[in-house]
Amino acid sequence: MKLIFIAERYPPDLGGVATSAGRISHALAGLGAQVDVIAWTRTLQSGIVEEEHVADDLRVFRMGRFREWDSTLPHTMNLVDWLTSTMNYDAVWGHYLAPAGFAAAWIGKRKGIASTVSIRGNDLDRDMFPPGDFARLEWTLRHASIITAVTTELAAKVHALTGRKDVVYLRNSVDAAVFQPCAVPPELRPRLGIREGEAVLGFAGELREKKGLQFLLQALREVREKRPACLLVIGEVRPSEVVRVMQALGPGTLEDNRVLVTGQLATPAEVNQHLQLCDVYLQPSLWDGMPNALLEAMAAGCGCIGSDAGGIPEIIESEKSGLIVPRWKLNRLSKAILGWLNTPEGTRQRMRVVARDRVASEFTFAREREDLAALMQALHRYG
Repeated sequence: MKLIFIAERYPPDLGGVATSAGRISHALAGLGAQVDVIAWTRTLQSGIVEEEHVADDLRVFRMGRFREWDSTLPHTMNLVDWLTSTMNYDAVWGHYLAPAGFAAAWIGKRKGIASTVSIRGNDLDRDMFPPGDFARLEWTLRHASIITAVTTELAAKVHALTGRKDVVYLRNSVDAAVFQPCAVPPELRPRLGIREGEAVLGFAGELREKKGLQFLLQALREVREKRPACLLVIGEVRPSEVVRVMQALGPGTLEDNRVLVTGQLATPAEVNQHLQLCDVYLQPSLWDGMPNALLEAMAAGCGCIGSDAGGIPEIIESEKSGLIVPRWKLNRLSKAILGWLNTPEGTRQRMRVVARDRVASEFTFAREREDLAALMQALHRYG
């Protein structure tokens, strides 16, 4: 199979969409497909395309984004026209509903090839409500040959919107051989600025509104009223949110207010080491798909507290493999954190073991590869 794979974010970009795009495109190539990735980026001048040969069966075409999508998408179609003049593709994959999914469905219709749209998280909700483009959303869902959804909740929403019952459940996966309990270099805590006796509240990825930014900061303040604590952001704060974060924290630097930001780490193994520092990992999302960061934290052996957004309840079984705080009660997140920190260590350890065992057995690369192999066969039939 020859496949065009379109992604708004792609490694080394941060975030779950980029992580899953990289993992799935490599998996498809490993299953025998010739995969050509089109990845939009802000690191290149608008309209410029750079080609990278990752492997014999995987190429990445990074294209500089324009400020507006009404310029980016027509330039993308020019790139697609050139690619299709050099190779007869069998299918096109849009990783995220909009704009990548729309582009894939449109390319499929134009070129007469099978298309699949991969719904990852809030991409459906974002366009379903004003000022989202509901007409384009509905057209994409109705005209894609195959739709995959990372959670059963998203599959149910597609059915409610379109009546389609053929949505493929394609859960995320994690490398439990990389993300696992391990020893931490003794110099890591002081290097990060973690103080003696501080409880470490962890978050991984790009901190922004949808991930519960305001509730994380509120919880940090309230926990610190009871005991020493810091918030370790294993990743970055989205640049557009920095001013909001500083306003919420008050006078002083992030470190003064005990928010420690690592920046983007080079390898998954480094992320895993930093997760070992967390006394509790927090995923208080307002809306979400199936967050890779949460799966990685659970595999790493962290005790986790999440909201009930999106597919999080499909990962955490509350009181057994972690704790769930309903979205409408996230103002009480600090109470859940203090409750976890005050729980006997034996109870916490049992829950951490259950969480790791579940992720390591149910959210595996092997299962994802089986699902992708079945999906490729279905795309062949559409072709």
